[in-house]
Amino acid sequence: MATSCGLVRAWRLLSLGVPSRRALWGGLRKKVREPEVVETAALVKEPPILVCPPPRSRKYLPPEDLQSRLESHVREIFGPSLSEDWQKASLKESKLKFRLLAQLAAELGHVVPNSRLHQMCTAGDVLAFYSTQVKDASKFDELCTAELPSNLKIMWEH
Repeated sequence: MATSCGLVRAWRLLSLGVPSRRALWGGLRKKVREPEVVETAALVKEPPILVCPPPRSRKYLPPEDLQSRLESHVREIFGPSLSEDWQKASLKESKLKFRLLAQLAAELGHVVPNSRLHQMCTAGDVLAFYSTQVKDASKFDELCTAELPSNLKIMWEH
């Protein structure tokens, strides 16, 4: 009887095309992936070209007609309510202060830094700030160009 069962199974497999158990369950096994071999072409990498913009110049030379320019801006912003002494005009209101400083920065190309904004309380303070010349040289550059006494030696290599 055992041989007849084996013959029946063999006949079914051959005639019906039914796969064996091993074939059924073997298909669900995880296949081991072979590592993919990536072919790298011989690329010639050029070093990146780093182009730094030139340092921004902070040099500022006040114009000769600065006082008249500032007075006209103050009178334009404050309107007819401004007293005779325009330099004492208060900049406590933030909108007026912003409008004045923004117009002057655009016109003169010199901006009041954030660290000094709280010091701009009157139009006179703004005039004092914009009247000050700003040099673009550091103390090191000034030492290089200065005439030093003969008994003073500075070693620049260290």
